[in-house]
Amino acid sequence: MRVGILGGTGPQGRGLTRRFAGAGHEVVIGSRAADRAQEVAAEYAAVGAVTGGTNAQAAATELVVVTVPYEGHADLLASLADELAGKIVVDCVNPLGFDKQGPYVLPVEAGSAAQEAQQLLPGSTVVAAFHHVSAVHLDDPEVDQIEGDVLVLGEDRDAVETVCQLATAIPGARGIYAGRLRLAGQVEAMTANLIAINRRYKAHAGLRVTDLP
Repeated sequence: MRVGILGGTGPQGRGLTRRFAGAGHEVVIGSRAADRAQEVAAEYAAVGAVTGGTNAQAAATELVVVTVPYEGHADLLASLADELAGKIVVDCVNPLGFDKQGPYVLPVEAGSAAQEAQQLLPGSTVVAAFHHVSAVHLDDPEVDQIEGDVLVLGEDRDAVETVCQLATAIPGARGIYAGRLRLAGQVEAMTANLIAINRRYKAHAGLRVTDLP
């Protein structure tokens, strides 16, 4: 499919670009600065079909993934509500802060970044996913298998299934339904624990759900 990535020039956007394009999807990297997005897209020309443009241009695709930092999350989505209407919007954003003691969870009035996205995008189908996959591993061409599962949350079964299928673009990963959107807060918050684990053990750990076929 044709996938747009809002804020696609950051680490997570770059990593997902590599995996989606490598699996045969056409990717449009979005950024506030189109020339920056085009520069990054050129870096992945050998991987697959990747182009760069504004966030509005990335929002004009079939399915859109949101990878912007949380501080810019609400303003960006509100500005693109018309362009995103009628589409699946995959929210990967983790509302986290950092201080001398490490990562911590930021309070979100809506309950989670994904729920905030759904409030801002009433005409879109928001699905939460891709929170726990290491951006370093995603963007490393030497890593051919990424151990971990993608937890997928949403209200629409068809949209959830579409995103679960998209997760298979990450070699070794599975997309697993993890509940309705109201449970996204716990999933987003778990990222803080993973960051703490990775800092302590100098790793790029993810999550694996056991006892599933």
